[in-house]
Amino acid sequence: MTFEEWEQTVPECIRLDSLWRMRVYRLGLFLSDLAVADAARLLRTPAVRGRVDQLVRASGNISSSIAEGYSRGTGKARATFYEYSLGSARETRDWYYKCGKGLTTEVRDHRLLIATEVVKLLISMIASERRTNQRLTARLAVTE
Repeated sequence: MTFEEWEQTVPECIRLDSLWRMRVYRLGLFLSDLAVADAARLLRTPAVRGRVDQLVRASGNISSSIAEGYSRGTGKARATFYEYSLGSARETRDWYYKCGKGLTTEVRDHRLLIATEVVKLLISMIASERRTNQRLTARLAVTE
C-alpha cells in the first residue's frame, strides 16, 4: 500500500482535524501502521522476535507525541513534545535497522527512508518552535 492509498483509509474524524495538515504527523502515523503490519512478519524470524515490541512501541509514539505537542499553547512546550517524537523516530529507525533480517531489503530501506524524513521534519519544526519562543521571550523582556 502506498502512502497516498493509506491516507484514504484513515478515518475521516482524524483527517478533518487540523493536525492532519502536518505531513510529519501523517508520516508518523503511517510508519506506526507499517510497523504493526511488519510485526507479523518479524515475529516469524527468531533472531529479531524480541525486538518487535520495541519497534511497534517506538513507532507508535512518533505521532502520539506530535499530537500532544501540537495541542500545547507555547512554542517551548510544543518543542518539548516534538523532541520526544524525534527520539522515537530515531529509535524506530534504529529498530528497523536491527530487525532488517526479518524483512526484505526493499521493505527495510523504505521504512528507514520514512523514519529519516520524519527526523528531518522534526528537527526543522523544533528549531522553528525554539526561535518563536526566543522572539516571544525577547518581546516580553522589552515590555517589562
